[in-house]
Amino acid sequence: MTELPSGADYDARFETLAEQGRYLHGEADLVMTLEPTRVLDAGCGTGRVAIELHRRGIPVVGVDADESMLAEARRKQPALGWHQLDLAGDPIPGGPYDLVLMAGNVLLFTRPGTESAVVANVASVLTPAGRLVAGFSLQPGGYDLAAYDAACIDAGLGLVSRWSTWAGAPCRPGIDDYAVSLHARR
Repeated sequence: MTELPSGADYDARFETLAEQGRYLHGEADLVMTLEPTRVLDAGCGTGRVAIELHRRGIPVVGVDADESMLAEARRKQPALGWHQLDLAGDPIPGGPYDLVLMAGNVLLFTRPGTESAVVANVASVLTPAGRLVAGFSLQPGGYDLAAYDAACIDAGLGLVSRWSTWAGAPCRPGIDDYAVSLHARR
């Protein structure tokens, strides 16, 4: 399990990237192409993506295990629903959702061995035509795509598309160090 900085430190990193001219809304851009009507930002951190989706008119709820991350999210956008919970087993409020987003290496920040439980839990709040979009680093010895795909299959989801970036660059297995996967109810 990877350790996260405090919510304020995490936010400061993205503020610095924005000041350097980096575009920070690739996740929201990809989600918008899927035309969701209601999104769960699972592992929302400080709310960067959820707030952008809200700004674009999408109803969104954010959940995260880290209270310092959620404190920053609430500070920036108090009108959104922010909930502290463990994605591996706590009930997820506000479902169903037609899209669940797990951006920013969410599965790498869960307790080792709970990744399948996380996938099953978020899949449980999807509508019958719901989709799951997740992006994470493909670290040697870390959580891999085969294990993720197996967890999705066990949760009733099938692979629709996979990219190496949020901008939709093709995924090259064994070459790319990041993957964004779209799974949907089968």
